[in-house]
Amino acid sequence: RANGIEPFTIMSCDNIQGNGNIARLSVAGFAELKDPDLGAWIRKHVSFPNSMVDRITPVTTSRDIEMLESEFGIRDSWPVVCEPFTQWVIQDSFPTGRPPWEECGVQLAEDVEPYELMKLRLLNASHQALAYPGYLAGYRDVADAAADPVFVEFLKAYMNREARPTLAPVPGIDLDEYIATLLQRFANVTVGDTIARLAAAASDRIPKWVLPVIRANLRSGGEILRSVAIVATWARYAEGIDESGEPITIDDALRDELIDRAKLQTSHDLAFVQNSQIFGNLSENQEFTRIYRKLLLSLHEVGARRTLENINNL
Repeated sequence: RANGIEPFTIMSCDNIQGNGNIARLSVAGFAELKDPDLGAWIRKHVSFPNSMVDRITPVTTSRDIEMLESEFGIRDSWPVVCEPFTQWVIQDSFPTGRPPWEECGVQLAEDVEPYELMKLRLLNASHQALAYPGYLAGYRDVADAAADPVFVEFLKAYMNREARPTLAPVPGIDLDEYIATLLQRFANVTVGDTIARLAAAASDRIPKWVLPVIRANLRSGGEILRSVAIVATWARYAEGIDESGEPITIDDALRDELIDRAKLQTSHDLAFVQNSQIFGNLSENQEFTRIYRKLLLSLHEVGARRTLENINNL
């Protein structure tokens, strides 16, 4: 700024929605503490493009370390295992130019948000749809649950009938193909992804990935049955005992509160969703609570897999 040189672009690559916007807020806000004029100049002149990256990358296991050494002769204490699929979308906002990233598979877009919502409401929310009923039904590996035809049918209907109608157009993406690819990715046995990983931190994930779908469809009069089923299976999962009577380790920042509320469900069926910190005022919506109560009762009476099967038959 002092030398009159055009500013470089600050490119954020982390896995946060609106990452460029957050980077701008952080950098400019920090600069303002030192020099208000500098902060204002950064906001006006420096570009902070948003980006979205998608690649399923489970936690490294001892099996991964041993496989790398036995098959490739490489000893690495923390190899990163991931699926073949990659997607990288970048907001094309580079005032002083950029490398030709489109030549290596990157998609440049005017607005990244439609791609983010596609990922959050189709991929991420479907992970939640696999996690809680899958664990309750006895599955521990994602690929096993994703190979169960009952779960596949449930996921397809959730994505096509509930999540997809809430999305804006996604330029350059065939959503039919995207959804079919998601189901194949979930069923990839070589990735070694676990249900426990998907089920962790639900109090952070559900409000960002699933509840917006429910709220959007309540406003538009769309379907919410499967979205509410994801919430109900989470509530049942939070009771801490699976359908075989085995204890569930709840991995969540709000663990104690979630468990306390879930344990009240047998006598007070709305206790879990009356947590306004997570659900806002959804527990006051008659359509939401009507479906939620019915599903929670079904989960207790016939179990998760049978509940999903009954939903599929509607």
